[in-house]
Amino acid sequence: MDYGRLGPAEPKGSSAPSVDSEPNLRPRKSKLKLVLILAATLMVASAVCAVLVVTIRNTATAAKLHRRRPSQAMSRTCGKTLYPSLCLDSLIDFPGALAASEKDLVHISVNMTLQRVDRALYHASEFTNLPMGSHERSAYEACLELLDESVDLLTRSLLSVVPGGGDDATVTTTQDILTWISASLTYHETCNEGFEELTGDVKNQMSDRLQDLSELVSNSLAIYNANGVSDDFSEIPIQNRRRRLLGSVEKHGHFPAWLSRKDRMLLDLPVTALSVDIIVSKDGNGTHKTIAEAIKKVPDHSTRRTIIYVKAGKYEEDNLKVGRKKTNVMFIGDGKGKTIISGGRNIFDKITTFHTASFAATGSGFIARDISFENWAGPSKHQAVALRIGADHAVIFRCNIIGFQDTLYVHSQRQFYRECDIYGTVDFIFGNAAAVIQSCTIHARKPMALQKNTITAQNRKDPNQNTGISIHACKLVAEPDLERVKGAYPTYLGRPWKMYSRTVYMLSDMGDHIHPRGWLEWNATFALDTLYYGEYMNFGPGSTLGQRVKWPGYRVIKSTEEAGRFTVAQFISGSSWLPSTGVAFVSGLSS
Repeated sequence: MDYGRLGPAEPKGSSAPSVDSEPNLRPRKSKLKLVLILAATLMVASAVCAVLVVTIRNTATAAKLHRRRPSQAMSRTCGKTLYPSLCLDSLIDFPGALAASEKDLVHISVNMTLQRVDRALYHASEFTNLPMGSHERSAYEACLELLDESVDLLTRSLLSVVPGGGDDATVTTTQDILTWISASLTYHETCNEGFEELTGDVKNQMSDRLQDLSELVSNSLAIYNANGVSDDFSEIPIQNRRRRLLGSVEKHGHFPAWLSRKDRMLLDLPVTALSVDIIVSKDGNGTHKTIAEAIKKVPDHSTRRTIIYVKAGKYEEDNLKVGRKKTNVMFIGDGKGKTIISGGRNIFDKITTFHTASFAATGSGFIARDISFENWAGPSKHQAVALRIGADHAVIFRCNIIGFQDTLYVHSQRQFYRECDIYGTVDFIFGNAAAVIQSCTIHARKPMALQKNTITAQNRKDPNQNTGISIHACKLVAEPDLERVKGAYPTYLGRPWKMYSRTVYMLSDMGDHIHPRGWLEWNATFALDTLYYGEYMNFGPGSTLGQRVKWPGYRVIKSTEEAGRFTVAQFISGSSWLPSTGVAFVSGLSS
Protein backbone atom coordinates (compact mmCIF):
# COMPACT_ATOMS: atom_id res chain seq x y z
CA MET A 1 0.00 0.00 0.00
CA ASP A 2 1.28 3.42 -0.97
CA TYR A 3 0.62 5.42 2.22
CA GLY A 4 2.01 8.54 0.61
CA ARG A 5 -0.83 8.77 -1.82
CA LEU A 6 -3.66 8.71 0.74
CA GLY A 7 -5.61 11.96 1.27
CA PRO A 8 -8.43 12.98 3.63
CA ALA A 9 -11.53 10.76 3.25
CA GLU A 10 -14.51 12.23 1.60
CA PRO A 11 -17.68 12.55 3.77
CA LYS A 12 -20.23 9.82 3.04
CA GLY A 13 -23.02 10.91 0.57
CA SER A 14 -21.28 14.16 -0.45
CA SER A 15 -21.00 15.36 -4.02
CA ALA A 16 -19.27 18.24 -5.78
CA PRO A 17 -21.33 21.46 -5.69
CA SER A 18 -23.01 22.68 -8.93
CA VAL A 19 -21.96 26.10 -10.15
CA ASP A 20 -25.57 26.84 -11.01
CA SER A 21 -26.91 26.07 -7.48
CA GLU A 22 -27.51 29.69 -6.44
CA PRO A 23 -29.37 29.07 -3.15
CA ASN A 24 -26.35 27.32 -1.62
CA LEU A 25 -23.73 30.08 -2.21
CA ARG A 26 -24.61 32.50 0.69
CA PRO A 27 -24.51 29.94 3.51
CA ARG A 28 -21.13 28.73 2.29
CA LYS A 29 -19.72 32.30 2.22
CA SER A 30 -20.91 32.89 5.79
CA LYS A 31 -19.22 29.77 6.98
CA LEU A 32 -16.02 30.73 5.17
CA LYS A 33 -16.07 34.14 6.83
CA LEU A 34 -16.46 32.60 10.26
CA VAL A 35 -13.56 30.24 9.60
CA LEU A 36 -11.33 33.13 8.51
CA ILE A 37 -12.24 35.18 11.60
CA LEU A 38 -11.57 32.19 13.86
CA ALA A 39 -8.21 31.53 12.17
CA ALA A 40 -7.17 35.15 12.54
CA THR A 41 -8.13 35.10 16.21
CA LEU A 42 -6.08 31.96 16.78
CA MET A 43 -3.09 33.49 15.01
CA VAL A 44 -3.25 36.62 17.18
CA ALA A 45 -3.61 34.49 20.33
CA SER A 46 -0.65 32.36 19.27
CA ALA A 47 1.46 35.45 18.68
CA VAL A 48 0.52 36.87 22.08
CA CYS A 49 1.38 33.51 23.75
CA ALA A 50 4.70 33.39 21.95
CA VAL A 51 5.56 36.90 23.13
CA LEU A 52 4.58 36.01 26.70
CA VAL A 53 6.69 32.81 26.62
CA VAL A 54 9.74 34.65 25.30
CA THR A 55 9.25 37.44 27.84
CA ILE A 56 8.91 35.01 30.74
CA ARG A 57 11.89 32.97 29.54
CA ASN A 58 14.05 36.06 29.15
CA THR A 59 12.99 37.29 32.58
CA ALA A 60 13.90 33.91 34.13
CA THR A 61 17.24 33.86 32.29
CA ALA A 62 18.01 37.38 33.44
CA ALA A 63 17.13 36.46 37.01
CA LYS A 64 19.32 33.36 36.78
CA LEU A 65 22.21 35.34 35.34
CA HIS A 66 21.77 37.89 38.09
CA ARG A 67 21.89 35.16 40.71
CA ARG A 68 25.03 33.67 39.09
CA ARG A 69 26.88 36.95 38.94
CA PRO A 70 29.94 36.56 41.22
CA SER A 71 30.42 38.86 44.16
CA GLN A 72 33.36 41.25 44.29
CA ALA A 73 34.96 39.11 47.01
CA MET A 74 34.63 36.02 44.82
CA SER A 75 36.06 37.77 41.77
CA ARG A 76 39.03 39.10 43.76
CA THR A 77 39.63 35.71 45.36
CA CYS A 78 39.44 33.70 42.14
CA GLY A 79 41.67 36.25 40.43
CA LYS A 80 44.51 35.02 42.63
CA THR A 81 44.28 31.43 41.38
CA LEU A 82 45.83 29.69 38.39
CA TYR A 83 42.38 28.64 37.13
CA PRO A 84 40.07 31.63 37.75
CA SER A 85 37.22 30.54 35.43
CA LEU A 86 36.99 27.14 37.09
CA CYS A 87 37.19 28.84 40.46
CA LEU A 88 34.18 31.04 39.71
CA ASP A 89 32.16 28.22 38.15
CA SER A 90 32.79 25.87 41.07
CA LEU A 91 32.06 28.41 43.81
CA ILE A 92 29.17 30.42 42.41
CA ASP A 93 26.48 27.82 43.15
CA PHE A 94 28.06 26.57 46.37
CA PRO A 95 25.90 27.40 49.43
CA GLY A 96 26.99 30.62 51.11
CA ALA A 97 29.67 31.54 48.57
CA LEU A 98 27.95 34.59 47.06
CA ALA A 99 27.55 36.27 50.44
CA ALA A 100 30.97 35.21 51.75
CA SER A 101 33.91 37.48 52.50
CA GLU A 102 37.34 36.77 51.06
CA LYS A 103 38.33 35.24 54.39
CA ASP A 104 35.24 32.98 54.42
CA LEU A 105 35.97 31.85 50.87
CA VAL A 106 39.11 30.13 52.16
CA HIS A 107 37.20 27.43 54.03
CA ILE A 108 34.37 27.41 51.47
CA SER A 109 36.84 26.58 48.69
CA VAL A 110 38.43 23.79 50.74
CA ASN A 111 34.98 22.45 51.64
CA MET A 112 33.82 22.47 48.02
CA THR A 113 37.04 20.77 46.86
CA LEU A 114 36.80 18.15 49.60
CA GLN A 115 33.25 17.28 48.55
CA ARG A 116 34.31 16.93 44.91
CA VAL A 117 37.29 14.71 45.77
CA ASP A 118 35.20 12.59 48.12
CA ARG A 119 32.58 12.12 45.41
CA ALA A 120 35.28 11.18 42.87
CA LEU A 121 36.70 8.57 45.27
CA TYR A 122 33.24 7.09 45.79
CA HIS A 123 32.55 6.78 42.07
CA ALA A 124 36.07 5.56 41.26
CA SER A 125 35.71 2.72 43.77
CA GLU A 126 32.86 1.36 41.65
CA PHE A 127 35.39 0.17 39.04
CA THR A 128 37.06 -2.32 41.38
CA ASN A 129 35.55 -5.39 39.73
CA LEU A 130 36.20 -4.33 36.15
CA PRO A 131 38.73 -6.51 34.26
CA MET A 132 42.19 -4.88 34.24
CA GLY A 133 45.72 -5.80 33.27
CA SER A 134 48.40 -5.75 35.98
CA HIS A 135 49.72 -2.30 35.03
CA GLU A 136 46.22 -0.87 34.81
CA ARG A 137 45.32 -2.45 38.15
CA SER A 138 48.46 -0.98 39.74
CA ALA A 139 47.60 2.52 38.48
CA TYR A 140 43.97 2.17 39.58
CA GLU A 141 44.80 0.95 43.09
CA ALA A 142 47.40 3.69 43.51
CA CYS A 143 44.72 6.23 42.54
CA LEU A 144 42.28 4.92 45.14
CA GLU A 145 44.95 5.08 47.83
CA LEU A 146 46.00 8.59 46.82
CA LEU A 147 42.43 9.90 46.62
CA ASP A 148 41.78 8.49 50.08
CA GLU A 149 44.91 10.23 51.37
CA SER A 150 43.75 13.44 49.72
CA VAL A 151 40.34 13.28 51.40
CA ASP A 152 42.06 12.81 54.77
CA LEU A 153 44.38 15.80 54.33
CA LEU A 154 41.66 18.09 52.95
CA THR A 155 39.45 17.13 55.90
CA ARG A 156 42.23 18.04 58.33
CA SER A 157 42.76 21.30 56.47
CA LEU A 158 39.06 22.14 56.55
CA LEU A 159 38.79 21.49 60.28
CA SER A 160 41.73 23.84 60.77
CA VAL A 161 40.48 26.74 58.62
CA VAL A 162 36.81 26.70 59.65
CA PRO A 163 36.30 29.06 62.63
CA GLY A 164 35.89 26.93 65.73
CA GLY A 165 36.42 23.73 63.75
CA GLY A 166 39.82 22.72 65.08
CA ASP A 167 40.77 20.47 67.94
CA ASP A 168 41.81 22.59 70.91
CA ALA A 169 44.36 19.94 71.86
CA THR A 170 46.13 20.29 68.52
CA VAL A 171 48.05 23.39 67.49
CA THR A 172 47.84 23.80 63.73
CA THR A 173 50.15 26.22 61.94
CA THR A 174 49.96 27.90 58.57
CA GLN A 175 52.77 25.63 57.45
CA ASP A 176 50.74 22.54 58.43
CA ILE A 177 47.82 23.54 56.22
CA LEU A 178 50.08 24.51 53.31
CA THR A 179 51.78 21.13 53.64
CA TRP A 180 48.51 19.19 53.66
CA ILE A 181 46.94 20.97 50.68
CA SER A 182 50.26 20.82 48.79
CA ALA A 183 50.42 17.08 49.43
CA SER A 184 46.82 16.65 48.32
CA LEU A 185 47.72 18.26 45.00
CA THR A 186 50.74 15.96 44.70
CA TYR A 187 48.51 12.92 45.27
CA HIS A 188 46.29 13.91 42.35
CA GLU A 189 49.30 14.41 40.12
CA THR A 190 50.73 11.01 41.08
CA CYS A 191 47.37 9.42 40.32
CA ASN A 192 47.32 10.98 36.86
CA GLU A 193 50.95 10.02 36.21
CA GLY A 194 50.14 6.36 36.80
CA PHE A 195 47.76 6.34 33.82
CA GLU A 196 49.91 8.41 31.46
CA GLU A 197 51.21 5.52 29.34
CA LEU A 198 48.01 3.46 29.52
CA THR A 199 44.91 3.28 27.33
CA GLY A 200 41.54 1.66 27.78
CA ASP A 201 38.16 1.94 29.40
CA VAL A 202 39.36 2.18 33.01
CA LYS A 203 41.68 5.08 32.20
CA ASN A 204 38.88 6.88 30.35
CA GLN A 205 36.41 6.38 33.17
CA MET A 206 38.93 7.48 35.78
CA SER A 207 39.71 10.57 33.71
CA ASP A 208 36.01 11.44 33.73
CA ARG A 209 35.80 11.01 37.50
CA LEU A 210 38.99 12.97 38.17
CA GLN A 211 38.24 15.83 35.80
CA ASP A 212 39.31 19.22 37.18
CA LEU A 213 40.28 17.81 40.62
CA SER A 214 43.93 18.87 40.44
CA GLU A 215 42.90 22.35 39.35
CA LEU A 216 40.35 22.62 42.18
CA VAL A 217 42.98 21.66 44.75
CA SER A 218 45.40 24.12 43.17
CA ASN A 219 42.78 26.87 43.50
CA SER A 220 42.17 26.03 47.16
CA LEU A 221 45.91 26.17 47.78
CA ALA A 222 46.20 29.55 46.07
CA ILE A 223 43.20 30.97 47.97
CA TYR A 224 44.58 29.78 51.30
CA ASN A 225 48.09 30.98 50.48
CA ALA A 226 46.80 34.43 49.47
CA ASN A 227 44.89 34.81 52.73
CA GLY A 228 47.10 32.86 55.11
CA VAL A 229 50.63 33.97 54.22
CA SER A 230 52.18 36.59 51.99
CA ASP A 231 54.91 34.38 50.60
CA ASP A 232 56.46 30.93 50.92
CA PHE A 233 58.15 31.52 54.24
CA SER A 234 56.53 34.44 56.00
CA GLU A 235 55.22 32.31 58.84
CA ILE A 236 58.66 32.69 60.44
CA PRO A 237 58.52 35.81 62.65
CA ILE A 238 60.81 38.53 61.31
CA GLN A 239 62.38 39.21 64.69
CA ASN A 240 63.46 35.56 64.97
CA ARG A 241 64.81 35.07 61.48
CA ARG A 242 68.32 36.39 61.92
CA ARG A 243 68.87 34.47 65.14
CA ARG A 244 67.75 31.25 63.50
CA LEU A 245 69.82 31.79 60.38
CA LEU A 246 73.08 32.86 61.87
CA GLY A 247 73.07 31.48 65.39
CA SER A 248 75.08 28.34 66.03
CA VAL A 249 73.35 25.36 67.60
CA GLU A 250 74.73 24.09 70.86
CA LYS A 251 75.11 20.33 70.96
CA HIS A 252 75.26 17.68 73.60
CA GLY A 253 77.52 15.16 71.91
CA HIS A 254 76.00 15.07 68.45
CA PHE A 255 72.46 15.95 69.57
CA PRO A 256 71.06 19.44 70.23
CA ALA A 257 71.32 20.52 73.87
CA TRP A 258 67.62 21.35 74.12
CA LEU A 259 66.62 17.68 73.61
CA SER A 260 65.42 15.89 76.71
CA ARG A 261 67.43 13.03 78.13
CA LYS A 262 64.70 10.61 77.10
CA ASP A 263 64.78 11.85 73.51
CA ARG A 264 68.55 11.56 73.28
CA MET A 265 68.44 8.04 74.64
CA LEU A 266 65.89 6.98 72.03
CA LEU A 267 68.29 7.70 69.18
CA ASP A 268 71.66 7.42 70.89
CA LEU A 269 71.57 4.29 73.05
CA PRO A 270 72.01 0.73 71.76
CA VAL A 271 68.84 -1.19 71.03
CA THR A 272 69.51 -3.47 73.99
CA ALA A 273 69.10 -0.49 76.32
CA LEU A 274 65.72 0.52 74.87
CA SER A 275 62.26 -0.74 75.65
CA VAL A 276 60.94 -1.94 72.28
CA ASP A 277 57.38 -3.00 71.52
CA ILE A 278 57.89 -5.48 68.68
CA ILE A 279 60.92 -7.56 67.68
CA VAL A 280 61.29 -8.97 64.17
CA SER A 281 63.75 -11.81 63.67
CA LYS A 282 64.02 -14.21 60.73
CA ASP A 283 65.29 -16.99 63.00
CA GLY A 284 62.25 -16.88 65.27
CA ASN A 285 63.98 -15.22 68.22
CA GLY A 286 61.53 -12.35 68.31
CA THR A 287 57.83 -11.65 68.49
CA HIS A 288 57.43 -11.93 64.70
CA LYS A 289 59.34 -13.44 61.78
CA THR A 290 58.26 -10.90 59.19
CA ILE A 291 58.05 -7.13 59.02
CA ALA A 292 54.55 -7.32 57.52
CA GLU A 293 53.29 -9.15 60.61
CA ALA A 294 54.89 -6.54 62.86
CA ILE A 295 53.23 -3.65 61.01
CA LYS A 296 49.82 -5.28 61.43
CA LYS A 297 50.31 -5.28 65.20
CA VAL A 298 50.82 -1.52 65.37
CA PRO A 299 47.69 0.21 66.77
CA ASP A 300 45.87 2.61 64.46
CA HIS A 301 46.10 6.36 65.05
CA SER A 302 48.37 5.96 68.06
CA THR A 303 49.72 9.08 69.76
CA ARG A 304 52.26 6.91 71.57
CA ARG A 305 55.42 5.88 69.74
CA THR A 306 55.57 2.21 68.73
CA ILE A 307 59.16 0.92 68.42
CA ILE A 308 59.81 -2.01 66.09
CA TYR A 309 63.27 -3.56 66.34
CA VAL A 310 64.28 -5.43 63.18
CA LYS A 311 67.21 -7.72 63.89
CA ALA A 312 70.11 -8.23 61.49
CA GLY A 313 69.20 -10.09 58.33
CA LYS A 314 67.91 -9.55 54.82
CA TYR A 315 64.14 -9.11 54.66
CA GLU A 316 62.57 -9.35 51.23
CA GLU A 317 58.81 -9.07 51.54
CA ASP A 318 56.31 -7.91 48.97
CA ASN A 319 54.77 -4.44 49.19
CA LEU A 320 55.89 -3.43 52.70
CA LYS A 321 54.14 -0.28 53.82
CA VAL A 322 53.46 1.61 57.03
CA GLY A 323 50.08 3.02 56.05
CA ARG A 324 48.36 6.27 56.95
CA LYS A 325 46.61 4.85 60.01
CA LYS A 326 49.87 3.57 61.52
CA THR A 327 51.15 6.74 63.15
CA ASN A 328 54.26 7.38 65.28
CA VAL A 329 56.04 4.19 64.25
CA MET A 330 59.80 3.85 64.67
CA PHE A 331 61.90 1.17 62.94
CA ILE A 332 65.31 0.41 64.47
CA GLY A 333 67.83 -1.96 62.89
CA ASP A 334 71.24 -3.29 63.82
CA GLY A 335 73.03 -0.92 61.45
CA LYS A 336 73.66 -0.10 57.82
CA GLY A 337 74.38 -3.26 55.86
CA LYS A 338 73.21 -5.47 58.74
CA THR A 339 69.45 -4.99 58.80
CA ILE A 340 68.46 -4.91 55.14
CA ILE A 341 64.97 -4.39 53.73
CA SER A 342 65.23 -5.41 50.10
CA GLY A 343 63.19 -5.79 46.94
CA GLY A 344 63.46 -5.84 43.18
CA ARG A 345 60.12 -4.46 41.99
CA ASN A 346 60.37 -2.25 38.92
CA ILE A 347 58.23 -0.81 36.14
CA PHE A 348 58.97 -3.82 33.90
CA ASP A 349 56.81 -5.79 36.31
CA LYS A 350 53.91 -3.81 34.78
CA ILE A 351 53.36 -1.69 37.88
CA THR A 352 53.59 2.05 38.49
CA THR A 353 56.72 3.69 39.88
CA PHE A 354 54.69 4.44 43.01
CA HIS A 355 54.27 0.70 43.65
CA THR A 356 57.88 -0.34 42.99
CA ALA A 357 59.10 0.73 46.46
CA SER A 358 60.79 -1.96 48.55
CA PHE A 359 59.47 -0.10 51.59
CA ALA A 360 56.98 2.76 51.92
CA ALA A 361 55.69 4.85 54.82
CA THR A 362 52.77 7.26 54.88
CA GLY A 363 51.83 7.25 58.58
CA SER A 364 52.77 10.58 60.17
CA GLY A 365 55.65 10.64 62.64
CA PHE A 366 57.53 7.76 60.96
CA ILE A 367 61.19 7.26 61.98
CA ALA A 368 63.76 4.79 60.65
CA ARG A 369 67.21 4.32 62.14
CA ASP A 370 70.18 2.06 61.33
CA ILE A 371 68.59 0.19 58.40
CA SER A 372 69.48 -0.39 54.74
CA PHE A 373 66.67 -0.01 52.20
CA GLU A 374 67.55 -1.33 48.76
CA ASN A 375 66.13 -2.09 45.34
CA TRP A 376 68.37 -4.51 43.47
CA ALA A 377 66.52 -4.38 40.11
CA GLY A 378 69.51 -2.76 38.40
CA PRO A 379 69.88 0.09 35.90
CA SER A 380 68.33 -1.82 32.98
CA LYS A 381 64.99 -1.98 34.80
CA HIS A 382 64.78 1.82 34.96
CA GLN A 383 62.35 3.11 37.65
CA ALA A 384 62.80 0.97 40.77
CA VAL A 385 62.30 2.65 44.16
CA ALA A 386 64.09 1.51 47.31
CA LEU A 387 62.31 3.83 49.78
CA ARG A 388 59.16 5.91 49.36
CA ILE A 389 58.14 8.37 52.09
CA GLY A 390 54.83 10.25 52.14
CA ALA A 391 54.62 10.58 55.92
CA ASP A 392 54.48 14.01 57.50
CA HIS A 393 57.23 14.72 60.06
CA ALA A 394 59.24 11.73 58.86
CA VAL A 395 62.85 11.20 59.95
CA ILE A 396 65.35 8.84 58.31
CA PHE A 397 68.52 8.58 60.40
CA ARG A 398 71.74 6.67 59.73
CA CYS A 399 70.26 4.60 56.91
CA ASN A 400 71.46 3.30 53.55
CA ILE A 401 69.13 3.92 50.61
CA ILE A 402 70.46 1.94 47.66
CA GLY A 403 69.26 1.68 44.08
CA PHE A 404 69.86 2.96 40.59
CA GLN A 405 67.08 4.98 38.89
CA ASP A 406 64.52 6.58 41.25
CA THR A 407 66.11 5.24 44.43
CA LEU A 408 64.59 7.61 47.01
CA TYR A 409 61.05 8.83 46.43
CA VAL A 410 60.52 11.86 48.69
CA HIS A 411 56.90 11.79 47.68
CA SER A 412 55.08 14.32 49.88
CA GLN A 413 54.80 16.25 53.16
CA ARG A 414 57.74 17.15 55.49
CA GLN A 415 60.81 14.92 55.70
CA PHE A 416 64.26 15.03 57.28
CA TYR A 417 67.28 12.84 56.43
CA ARG A 418 70.41 12.82 58.55
CA GLU A 419 73.70 10.87 58.19
CA CYS A 420 72.34 8.63 55.45
CA ASP A 421 74.08 7.17 52.39
CA ILE A 422 72.02 7.49 49.21
CA TYR A 423 73.08 5.61 46.04
CA GLY A 424 71.79 5.87 42.49
CA THR A 425 72.07 6.96 38.87
CA VAL A 426 69.10 8.69 37.16
CA ASP A 427 66.82 11.00 39.17
CA PHE A 428 67.70 9.04 42.28
CA ILE A 429 66.31 11.60 44.73
CA PHE A 430 62.91 12.63 43.36
CA GLY A 431 59.41 13.65 44.42
CA ASN A 432 57.53 16.62 45.81
CA ALA A 433 58.00 16.63 49.57
CA ALA A 434 59.45 19.47 51.58
CA ALA A 435 62.62 17.51 52.26
CA VAL A 436 65.87 18.50 53.98
CA ILE A 437 68.76 16.10 53.42
CA GLN A 438 71.46 17.01 55.93
CA SER A 439 74.96 15.64 56.62
CA CYS A 440 74.42 12.76 54.20
CA THR A 441 76.69 11.21 51.56
CA ILE A 442 75.24 11.05 48.04
CA HIS A 443 76.82 8.33 45.91
CA ALA A 444 76.60 8.50 42.09
CA ARG A 445 76.92 5.09 40.42
CA LYS A 446 77.71 4.04 36.85
CA PRO A 447 74.50 4.22 34.77
CA MET A 448 73.58 2.41 31.56
CA ALA A 449 75.38 3.20 28.32
CA LEU A 450 74.50 6.64 26.91
CA GLN A 451 72.78 7.67 30.15
CA LYS A 452 73.61 10.71 32.26
CA ASN A 453 73.38 10.75 36.03
CA THR A 454 70.99 13.24 37.62
CA ILE A 455 70.90 13.37 41.40
CA THR A 456 67.52 15.10 41.80
CA ALA A 457 64.26 15.38 39.88
CA GLN A 458 61.98 17.57 41.94
CA ASN A 459 58.36 17.74 40.73
CA ARG A 460 56.76 20.84 42.19
CA LYS A 461 53.93 21.62 39.76
CA ASP A 462 52.33 24.61 41.45
CA PRO A 463 54.02 27.84 42.57
CA ASN A 464 51.96 27.85 45.79
CA GLN A 465 53.24 24.47 47.00
CA ASN A 466 55.67 24.75 49.93
CA THR A 467 57.80 21.90 48.61
CA GLY A 468 61.33 21.32 47.36
CA ILE A 469 64.56 19.45 48.04
CA SER A 470 67.21 21.07 50.23
CA ILE A 471 70.60 19.34 50.30
CA HIS A 472 72.52 20.83 53.23
CA ALA A 473 76.07 20.08 54.40
CA CYS A 474 76.28 16.87 52.37
CA LYS A 475 79.09 15.13 50.47
CA LEU A 476 78.69 14.25 46.78
CA VAL A 477 80.95 11.38 45.68
CA ALA A 478 81.41 9.00 42.76
CA GLU A 479 81.33 5.27 43.41
CA PRO A 480 84.40 3.30 42.16
CA ASP A 481 82.51 1.96 39.10
CA LEU A 482 81.74 5.53 38.03
CA GLU A 483 85.04 7.05 39.13
CA ARG A 484 86.91 5.04 36.48
CA VAL A 485 84.71 6.29 33.63
CA LYS A 486 83.28 9.57 34.95
CA GLY A 487 84.32 11.44 31.80
CA ALA A 488 81.90 9.34 29.75
CA TYR A 489 79.03 9.50 32.25
CA PRO A 490 78.51 13.07 33.48
CA THR A 491 76.63 13.64 36.74
CA TYR A 492 74.31 16.61 37.19
CA LEU A 493 72.83 18.12 40.33
CA GLY A 494 69.30 17.81 39.01
CA ARG A 495 66.75 18.37 36.27
CA PRO A 496 63.21 19.81 36.36
CA TRP A 497 60.54 17.12 36.36
CA LYS A 498 57.69 19.65 36.67
CA MET A 499 57.16 23.33 35.92
CA TYR A 500 58.12 24.81 39.31
CA SER A 501 60.85 22.35 40.28
CA ARG A 502 62.81 23.62 43.32
CA THR A 503 66.15 22.30 44.60
CA VAL A 504 69.04 23.89 46.47
CA TYR A 505 72.52 22.73 47.49
CA MET A 506 74.07 24.51 50.47
CA LEU A 507 77.46 24.16 52.16
CA SER A 508 78.07 20.82 50.46
CA ASP A 509 81.29 19.14 49.26
CA MET A 510 81.02 18.35 45.53
CA GLY A 511 83.38 15.91 43.85
CA ASP A 512 84.85 16.37 40.39
CA HIS A 513 82.31 13.99 38.86
CA ILE A 514 79.79 16.86 38.88
CA HIS A 515 79.54 18.34 35.39
CA PRO A 516 80.70 22.00 35.17
CA ARG A 517 77.23 23.07 33.91
CA GLY A 518 75.79 21.73 37.14
CA TRP A 519 72.21 21.17 35.96
CA LEU A 520 70.52 19.35 33.08
CA GLU A 521 67.45 20.22 30.99
CA TRP A 522 64.45 17.92 31.19
CA ASN A 523 63.21 18.68 27.70
CA ALA A 524 64.58 21.61 25.70
CA THR A 525 63.48 24.85 27.39
CA PHE A 526 60.79 23.33 29.62
CA ALA A 527 60.58 25.05 33.05
CA LEU A 528 63.87 26.90 32.70
CA ASP A 529 62.27 30.22 33.60
CA THR A 530 59.90 28.93 36.29
CA LEU A 531 62.14 26.55 38.25
CA TYR A 532 64.17 27.56 41.31
CA TYR A 533 67.64 25.98 41.43
CA GLY A 534 70.11 27.48 43.87
CA GLU A 535 73.64 26.95 45.14
CA TYR A 536 75.02 28.48 48.32
CA MET A 537 78.64 28.37 49.46
CA ASN A 538 79.39 24.85 48.27
CA PHE A 539 82.99 23.68 47.98
CA GLY A 540 85.11 20.98 46.33
CA PRO A 541 86.14 20.59 42.68
CA GLY A 542 82.56 20.11 41.44
CA SER A 543 81.29 23.34 42.98
CA THR A 544 82.99 25.76 40.58
CA LEU A 545 80.42 28.21 39.26
CA GLY A 546 82.14 29.63 36.18
CA GLN A 547 80.46 27.34 33.63
CA ARG A 548 77.10 26.87 35.35
CA VAL A 549 73.85 27.10 33.35
CA LYS A 550 72.45 30.56 32.59
CA TRP A 551 68.77 29.69 33.00
CA PRO A 552 66.43 32.41 34.30
CA GLY A 553 65.43 30.19 37.23
CA TYR A 554 68.98 29.31 38.31
CA ARG A 555 70.69 31.46 40.94
CA VAL A 556 73.87 31.62 42.92
CA ILE A 557 72.53 32.39 46.38
CA LYS A 558 74.55 35.12 48.09
CA SER A 559 72.44 36.20 51.05
CA THR A 560 72.02 34.27 54.27
CA GLU A 561 68.38 35.37 54.32
CA GLU A 562 67.63 33.59 51.04
CA ALA A 563 69.68 30.52 51.91
CA GLY A 564 68.10 30.36 55.33
CA ARG A 565 64.70 29.76 53.78
CA PHE A 566 65.84 26.22 52.98
CA THR A 567 67.13 25.31 56.42
CA VAL A 568 65.37 22.99 58.84
CA ALA A 569 64.04 25.87 60.92
CA GLN A 570 62.19 27.51 58.05
CA PHE A 571 61.69 25.00 55.25
CA ILE A 572 60.23 22.14 57.31
CA SER A 573 59.52 24.00 60.56
CA GLY A 574 61.95 21.78 62.37
CA SER A 575 61.91 23.74 65.57
CA SER A 576 58.37 22.58 66.30
CA TRP A 577 58.63 18.83 65.67
CA LEU A 578 62.17 17.55 65.11
CA PRO A 579 63.29 17.96 68.73
CA SER A 580 60.78 15.35 69.90
CA THR A 581 62.34 12.73 67.61
CA GLY A 582 65.73 12.85 69.31
CA VAL A 583 67.58 13.10 65.97
CA ALA A 584 70.43 15.60 65.83
CA PHE A 585 69.86 18.42 63.36
CA VAL A 586 71.12 21.88 62.54
CA SER A 587 68.31 24.40 62.66
CA GLY A 588 70.03 27.18 60.70
CA LEU A 589 72.90 27.35 58.24
CA SER A 590 75.69 26.43 60.65
CA SER A 591 76.90 22.91 60.07
